[in-house]
Amino acid sequence: MSAAQYPAVSVIMPVLNEERHLKDAVRHILEQEYAGETEVVIALGPSTDRTDEIAAELVREDSRVHTVANPTGRTPAALNAAIKASHHPIVVRVDGHGMLSPDYIATAVRLLEETGAQNVGGIMHAEGENAWEDAVAAAMTSKIGVGNAAFHTGGQAGPAETVYLGVFRREALERAEGYNVEFIRAQDWELNFRIREAGGLVWFSPELKVRYRPRPSVRALAKQYKDYGRWRHVVARYHAGSINLRYLAPPAAVCVIAAGLVVGAAVTPWAFVVPAGYLAAIVAGSLPAGKGLSPKARAWIPVALATMHMSWGYGFLTSPRSLARKVIAGRRPAVRERTA
Repeated sequence: MSAAQYPAVSVIMPVLNEERHLKDAVRHILEQEYAGETEVVIALGPSTDRTDEIAAELVREDSRVHTVANPTGRTPAALNAAIKASHHPIVVRVDGHGMLSPDYIATAVRLLEETGAQNVGGIMHAEGENAWEDAVAAAMTSKIGVGNAAFHTGGQAGPAETVYLGVFRREALERAEGYNVEFIRAQDWELNFRIREAGGLVWFSPELKVRYRPRPSVRALAKQYKDYGRWRHVVARYHAGSINLRYLAPPAAVCVIAAGLVVGAAVTPWAFVVPAGYLAAIVAGSLPAGKGLSPKARAWIPVALATMHMSWGYGFLTSPRSLARKVIAGRRPAVRERTA
């Protein structure tokens, strides 16, 4: 493929309180090994840190960078605003704390051409900058932490239900009318569901890799995974049949451990075997996950695993039916591509 044949690419970034990583994330985009034209559209939420100031500096420094307002602060609204403000036939989603590998865009464009897919995506490669973040990264890339999700742990290239972030053909986004703004979380899964329902192909490839910075504290990680669980239950109610045992494991663990603690305290101490068994399992599971890490990071891995499991399970169990009803009421039907 000659330089003139490379399609122009729009990179869209929803950002909110991303002062820590935004500059590096944009630098990784602007330094891509890609011969085609590139623009970056940053959708700015109501940040309380220096995110807006940093974005303004990036705009001044490079004419390829633009910003658009997202007063709601919601990720799907930010993505829709950035899509509307962008111009090119290929749309690349990147988060404000995601670092693209140098050939990410070139590889994604090639895969779109080779597979005929409407969306391609790859691996969410978590990397930390301190002992806690290293522990979270290890937990997020281990099967005991996230099960068999290919975009976390890797796997063979092929059709997928959803992918991390995504590189889209613009016409697919336009037919789908963008992201469903009701999905505060899980908006990627919902959009990819509609793309697949309309006959489009969503493709996973381990060739695509995005470095991801984990949440910087136990509290932030707990909120992230509680929200994941809450919205995954909305997805399950929204699309019957989309749930599987991997998703049911955390809420089941929360129920069983809670029962063990209550029965152990009120009836018999033998019931404490259940939470103790869980603790022993995550400690044992953390050993291979922590290979090559510092002793401090390895010590944090069981804490990260328990935080992820318990928070996800609690969010799933406490997800209100009213939230799912609201989302279902605003469901957008799939729109198939017209044929001549």
